[in-house]
This record gives sequence, structure tokens and C-alpha cells, in this order.
Amino acid sequence: MPDNFTFHPSQRTIFEDQHRFRVLCCGRRFGKTSLAAQEMIMRAVKGAGGKQVAYIAPTYQQARDIAWTMVKKMSDGMEAKINIARLEITLNSFDVTDTEMIPNGGTSILFLKGWEAVESLRGMFFDFVVIDEVASMRNFWENWEEVVAPTLTDRRGRVLFTSTPKGFNHFYDLFLMEKDPLKGEDFKSFHYTSYDNPFLPRDEIDAFKKRLPEDKFAQEYMADFRKKEHLVYPEFNRMKHVYNPAVQKLPEMKNVIAGVDFGYNSPAAVEIIRVDKDGNFWVTDEWYKRGQTGAQIAEQTAWYKTQIVYPDPAEPDKVVDLRNVGLNVREANKNVEAGVDRLRELFKQGRIMISSSCKNLILELESYSYPERKPDHNEREIPVKENDHAVDALRYAIFTYSPGLEFGFDFSRVLNGHNSKFV
Repeated sequence: MPDNFTFHPSQRTIFEDQHRFRVLCCGRRFGKTSLAAQEMIMRAVKGAGGKQVAYIAPTYQQARDIAWTMVKKMSDGMEAKINIARLEITLNSFDVTDTEMIPNGGTSILFLKGWEAVESLRGMFFDFVVIDEVASMRNFWENWEEVVAPTLTDRRGRVLFTSTPKGFNHFYDLFLMEKDPLKGEDFKSFHYTSYDNPFLPRDEIDAFKKRLPEDKFAQEYMADFRKKEHLVYPEFNRMKHVYNPAVQKLPEMKNVIAGVDFGYNSPAAVEIIRVDKDGNFWVTDEWYKRGQTGAQIAEQTAWYKTQIVYPDPAEPDKVVDLRNVGLNVREANKNVEAGVDRLRELFKQGRIMISSSCKNLILELESYSYPERKPDHNEREIPVKENDHAVDALRYAIFTYSPGLEFGFDFSRVLNGHNSKFV
């Protein structure tokens, strides 16, 4: 390999590991991009040609900003053909010995892509993929399982996942995959801090440690998983609010309700909630999928045999689809601020319990957030419109539900003497 290819000790440990899927959780400036760029080129040029290697950042622009210049520079001297418009590099292949690189007449291609256009990868194949800043990827598990993983099948392609943590989201679950009894043998996770880069001045990191809040420094430089800032539901805690359906015996239930958030390009979410006789909410099932018509969503919702369904009223045609399959559909209260306050209070009281099988809801509760506050501004408390499909479905159902509605009449409003939406 060229002289400008060098690994520091921690990078080399990762590079030499032979697991098919490696997950790197690291602090800022650890050197994950230089590791990724070097490994991409090595895997592309070594041996027979015909390889396809991809680098995927959260957006196409980030792929250009983060890795393009580095990969292009490292490919100097390899007679590379560079397509700037498409962020593609065609490299000659070499037979590599301990002392020299001998061209063998083959070529391989490096692609730089953005996760926002991940659908464009369908039908392609890859020998090696780097997925960078995984914690920032939207709809990660769905796109990984349905789009990216199939591109690796033909060649038994390998993947390097890299990121700095961003709360307890999908990257946290990916980091724990090595412990999965069914899939874990293909995974290996690595954890390194910014201090593990020997070329990074320690006094610079120490200066950030003094300036930044403790949680911020721990997440960004020590690569610790901490709760994301500005969460909409900071009261949610996996240890307190998530139960294992294989172990937990549920109490006697009074009603079964569902919240529905429609989607097509974005995922549709159906959350099934059982209400016990004490007014506690048990989220037992979820359905979360993109590319679904109103009729398909209605058919799936009907399968759960719910007594009341609270869909997003913003799509009346799809609401009609729910009614057409015989569901008892009620108009959901879409007051976001009041609904969020209600759910937060219920989480504080321990009155919402979620099955560990409802992974998308759990991930959204740990990532759904408000925008960063601007100094001297009093913006309304409106969350960012992302990571919100399952949590919206949850809010529609729980905030709007009142006892007595399963019989077509809200007795609580009569008894309380007002139009309470609360249990």
C-alpha cells in the first residue's frame, strides 16, 4: 500500500478484526474517517478486480464534505479515474506482496452515497460498505434490513458501522448486537474515546472537558451513551417502562385501543394499547412499515381486533379505509402540547408500559426531540418532525381515550361534568 496509509494502534485493532460486521463507537477526532477511507481503498484494489465498495453518510452532501477529499487524496498514484459529479472513483486492482503492488489488469469502483437516497442502492451489490454516523440515520433498521443488507448477499459483503453516540437510539441497539444470541456471532463492537487517537493533543481534549457540560463531553469525546438533549419524553426510561412479554404476566384488561399514524414514503405506525382496570396503558404490539396504502394499513389494524381506533385525522381518505373494514374509528385529539404533557405525566406515574417487541416506539421515545433553543427566544414547544410516527400514534390513542367510548358513549364526561379527555 502507499506510504500515506498508516493506522494508529486502535485503528489497526479494528482493521485486523475478521468479524463480518464491525461496529465502532468512538469519540470525536478518533480517526474513524481515515480508517474508513484507507480500508475502502485497500479492499477495492487488493486482488482481483470487479469489486464494489461504498461509503454512506447521512446525506450526500455530508459524504462529499466528510470523506470525498480524503478518499480522493489517498487514491493518488493509483491511476484512478475520478467522477466528481457522481462521487465515484474507479481504481486499478493489484496483486499485493510484502514489498510491491503489481497491476493485474482489473478495476474496482468506490461509491460515496447519502442515506437520504438509500433506496437508490436497490439492485446494486457491494463487497464492502462503510456506514458512517449511524446514530444520525433516519429509519435505520428498516432501510438496513430491506435495502442495504440485501446488497451484501451475493458477495457476502462486510460492513464497518461507525458513529459517535446520539442518545440511546438505534446505534445503541446496533452496538449491543454482538450480544444477540441469534445474530451476534457476525458482530463485533469497539469502543474508543478521543484520547485513543495518539495524534490528537490531549490538552485540546482537556480544554473541551472544562468548557462543555459533563453529559455533552461524555457523549462527544468519551463516546458514552447518554440521553439525548431536548427530548420530548425525558421521563421515559427503558428500565422502568419496558417489559418483557415472555416474562411479564399482564393484569386483567378492560379495553383494547389503537393509535394510527398514516404514511407511505414515511413509515405508517400502528400501536396496539391494552388498558387495564386501573387505567394503566400496556403497549403490547406495533406495526411499522413504509410504502403502505390506506387499505393495507386498515387491514393490518383490523387484524388486532381493537375496540377503538384513533387515527390521524389529517388524511380523511385513509380514515374511511379504516371504517370500511368495520373498525370503530374515533377522531383523535391533535393538540400536540397538551398531548405531550399528558403522556409525560403518565410516564412519571409509571402508567405506560411498553413491550420490548415494540422496538420502533422505544427508539422514537429516545430520539424524538425539540429543536435546540435559541438565546432570548420563547418558541412554542413544537417537536422536530422526525422520529415521530410511533410516538404520534401513541399520543393520538392515549390522549384522546376516555372510558365508556367502547360502548359509543363517553360516560366520564357526564360524570365529571366537563369534556375531559383524560382517564
